[in-house]
Amino acid sequence: MPIVELHNIRKVYGSKIAVEGLTLTIEPGTMFGLLGPNGSGKTTSIRMMIGMTMPDSGAVSLFGKPFERQSLHRVGYLPEERGLYKKMKVLEQLVFLGRLHGLDERTARTRSMAWCERMEIADVVNKKTEELSKGMQQKIQFIAALLHEPDLIIMDEPFSGLDPVNATLLQDTLVDLRREGKAILFSTHRMDQVEKLCDSIALISRSKLLLSGSMREVKSQYPRNHVRMVFQGSDAFLQHPCIESYKNYAGHAEIVLKKESAAQSVLAAAVTGGTSVSLFEVMEPTLEEIFIENVRASFGDAEAGGKVDA
Repeated sequence: MPIVELHNIRKVYGSKIAVEGLTLTIEPGTMFGLLGPNGSGKTTSIRMMIGMTMPDSGAVSLFGKPFERQSLHRVGYLPEERGLYKKMKVLEQLVFLGRLHGLDERTARTRSMAWCERMEIADVVNKKTEELSKGMQQKIQFIAALLHEPDLIIMDEPFSGLDPVNATLLQDTLVDLRREGKAILFSTHRMDQVEKLCDSIALISRSKLLLSGSMREVKSQYPRNHVRMVFQGSDAFLQHPCIESYKNYAGHAEIVLKKESAAQSVLAAAVTGGTSVSLFEVMEPTLEEIFIENVRASFGDAEAGGKVDA
């Protein structure tokens, strides 16, 4: 049974269409990436999913039945806009938030301490929130979204403010939750994280769905004409006629071929030219490249020169 089903949902604010005809499904035990440039409709879609705003048309189902507010006790939500009480101590704040989710004080305290130890912040539970770094505060909000053991976890920019060590800790925790059967929806501008973690994705731009499906399905639509190469010596081979375009970062080249079958001739040209090649990997385009290509197509090249993120 799907955890989330959105069917042809639409939302308009005045003359602006925020979301137009969005359909997607999220299954138990999967991680789903909702992507799109700024203003594409991601946050509006999430808000319709959890009843913060209602669609003008279309249908929202949670846990196999039409949306009802009682279902929200099975949902954990980490919004992009943070909302902690700065003067409260960490533990008392988590207990308070746990009780808002229906936990009794003892259970809320026990789970809060267990999660603080798991997220490596047990040594700051008696400090005020305002005394902590942005990354520490992010982990507190992450814990608060999980205390009531939800079946659907929705996270908007969950890695914001985290250094690589803590980002990895968060990623590993999300993988564990998926293994437990939780459904996880998250949005992030880090395409490498989406590519590594997500089972399925949906890309929205200008209020409309551009592409969706499993990561394998999405990437299989694109040819294996990208090469990642690490080399020493001459870069003359980059002028090979079978190369469509390339970026050379001081011995680390990212190459786009005119056709998939050209890879071996490019490698041969490099080796016979005296270049030492330590890595030559033929692959599909990265998710970031797919993202940029589709967003540019939806906006037009002139409009897409600005910042795009997830």
